[in-house]
Amino acid sequence: MAKSKSPGAPGRGFTRRAFLRGSAAGAVTTGLITGGLDATSAEAASLDVVGPGPVPIALRVNGEARTLELEPRVTLLEALRHELGITGAKNVCDRGTCGACTVLLDGQPAYACSVLAIDAQGREITTIEGLGTPEHMSPVQQAFVDNDAQQCGFCTPGFVVACHAFLARHPNPTREQVEQGLGGNLCRCGTYVGIREAVLQAAGKGA
Repeated sequence: MAKSKSPGAPGRGFTRRAFLRGSAAGAVTTGLITGGLDATSAEAASLDVVGPGPVPIALRVNGEARTLELEPRVTLLEALRHELGITGAKNVCDRGTCGACTVLLDGQPAYACSVLAIDAQGREITTIEGLGTPEHMSPVQQAFVDNDAQQCGFCTPGFVVACHAFLARHPNPTREQVEQGLGGNLCRCGTYVGIREAVLQAAGKGA
């Protein structure tokens, strides 16, 4: 009968020497990880953390300065609709997909449901209310009326704002450019033909 080897004898998968080597490596690794955590903690400590309760937020909406007390988690769409009563931007998908909540941030289209109000500070926010009124409509708004480019109306404000931004970048678009340029907005009623004609009219290419 073969004599059994001692726990520390060569030939076994686990030896004291291997254990010590592993322990040393583990200590080094732990030290490296700990150092990284300390650096991360120091960096986090240097940040200006706000919340979770309401904090002062200053917004500039349609050329007017507005001051609010909001939790940092409040989106720009929620701030506009529920705090400021500016309801043109619509809450439809609430996940940055349909474009019904499109506003302009420094002239660029953005989904208000996907932007925190606190992050919109210092930027010029323009909603459909800032583009025109029923009495004095912008060329795009008038073109939407002329071409019957709306049905239920939920997508219309976002489309109008997106069209303004599109025409600012492409003042003389082709029909193909219009179709591609407005791909970030959806119309569940399917009034795309009227919308495209409205954009071309506003650009001076339609009826």
